[in-house]
Amino acid sequence: MYVYTANNLCIHSEICLPELVVSEGTPEIVIRLGKLHNLPQESSGRGNRFLGELRGVGRFLIEGGREIVVEPISGIDESMLRPSILGPAMSVVLRQRGLLVLHASSVAINHTAVAFLGSSGWGKSTIAQTFHAQGYDILTDDVMAVETSRPHPIVFPGFPQLKLSPEAAASMGGDSKCLSPLFPNAEKLSYAFTGGFQNTPLPLERIYVLANGTYHDIAQLPPQAAFTELVRHTRAVHLLKAPEFIHSHLRQCSSLIRNVSSCRLSRQISLEALPELVKLVKEDLANTASCETQFRA
Repeated sequence: MYVYTANNLCIHSEICLPELVVSEGTPEIVIRLGKLHNLPQESSGRGNRFLGELRGVGRFLIEGGREIVVEPISGIDESMLRPSILGPAMSVVLRQRGLLVLHASSVAINHTAVAFLGSSGWGKSTIAQTFHAQGYDILTDDVMAVETSRPHPIVFPGFPQLKLSPEAAASMGGDSKCLSPLFPNAEKLSYAFTGGFQNTPLPLERIYVLANGTYHDIAQLPPQAAFTELVRHTRAVHLLKAPEFIHSHLRQCSSLIRNVSSCRLSRQISLEALPELVKLVKEDLANTASCETQFRA
């Protein structure tokens, strides 16, 4: 088996996952191939067992926060299989392990995690890449696992890859020429990087919920609005339907908004304007830190 680490967990996999960091250790999650076509569907999504199918990819059985069994469709290219394992399937297994899993990218700023929350195509990865280009380490892209039971919520590092649009990749200059599609005919390109990856957990300092605007702006979100956005942008929320998962999810979102500030980050949709957006975010974080220092004094 291949042995990797992601989300602060040791993963043993029968399927090669080159996006992940090679590691060693006792398996906490096992990914293996298996036959699933004869399994009953009645318990799917109930308790700690999920059985589902991704059209054009295959079937997945995810159990107990410890195992992902995959039955790919015949002849599928492994490059098409891997995003489904590392995205939807990993989101389910992490939620089974009691983590809040958000549709967010995050970067390390001043030894804390700063998250950018939003749906696919909203610019999370592009913003993270802009920070990365300015020397900031990346924790997660698209799948952000958060431990909310601690006094201060913790973000676990994912793996060193960003999924970028061709336009965002082109803004990187010469580096973009060597990027490949995530899989054949994919819209996004894979940007795998070796430097600038934050490989240890960090406390979550701020959540920026992305929105389109005519200019860059940051506004504090009231608790109810922040709660709604967290629920809206939680991954795999429609897949795990057992009451214990629903109740746990709501508790996790409530805990997070009590302990981490959330803001609406409206941004001008322009690659040329991204450096100014990064500057605005850094100023916002610096102003908050200054106010907290004055308050403690």
